[in-house]
Amino acid sequence: MVEELFVSGHRACAGCGIATSFREVMKAVGKDVIVVNATGCSEIVSSPYPQSAWKVPYIHSLFENVPAVASGVSHALRSMGNDHTQVVCIAGDGATYDIGFGALSGMLERNDDVIYVCYDNEAYMNTGIQRSSATPWKAATTTSQVGSAVKGKPQGKKPILEIAAAHKIPYAASTSVGYPFDVAKKLKKAMGIKGARFILLFASCPTGWGLDTAKSIQATKLIVETGIWKMAEYENGKMTGVFKPGKRKPVEEYIKLQSRFKHLTPEDIAAIQKEVDASWTGLE
Repeated sequence: MVEELFVSGHRACAGCGIATSFREVMKAVGKDVIVVNATGCSEIVSSPYPQSAWKVPYIHSLFENVPAVASGVSHALRSMGNDHTQVVCIAGDGATYDIGFGALSGMLERNDDVIYVCYDNEAYMNTGIQRSSATPWKAATTTSQVGSAVKGKPQGKKPILEIAAAHKIPYAASTSVGYPFDVAKKLKKAMGIKGARFILLFASCPTGWGLDTAKSIQATKLIVETGIWKMAEYENGKMTGVFKPGKRKPVEEYIKLQSRFKHLTPEDIAAIQKEVDASWTGLE
């Protein structure tokens, strides 16, 4: 049995996708690692002094500079002749898509020897469920509310995976908590590569989404099965693979699970379905 390196006793909510994602990530990367974690739900629930859910060396940094801290740790290790310890940077969508976006771009542009894992639950869940640039179109949050004039977030989701890949780093990939073997496969592949590696990991948040906690994993599978979320790989800036669901399910099956989308009209759902279908045209 693989040893658990992110252990029970943390303060995550029932059904928390990020807690599951950390178990999956740590099983893949193993003990020879230093984790650098950005401010967010992950840090709050896992590392309040004097307790910790991490069984590996762990550093907590700020929202905006965790890629820079991870880069510094990596350079320090390499300067001491340690070429084997993995530096794994873990951050949510707020720290990745928004607040730490500049530091992330710098880390990728320099091709620093870091595995950057973004757990994407599509909002600032820790600070009050505010919208981020990872929040999807028309999703309701506390800062993209539903009223007579505005009905959820008017903008779409930032294509962060494609942006990371556009830096022409050795490896960038997306996956989902609902597919643990895919998570492990991509992290193992990333560990065999030197330089900057970016893993985008879709993780559910029952609290922020208005999702039944018992359906947390179901949602992370459905978003792939409907084709809304693509599990793709890029090497040196070019797409080298994408998981293709056999027969895509209607996007409504994913949407109807969550109260953040309960205001969507049939026309809205049809528009989302049309966009998803169009995005797969070239790939298929």
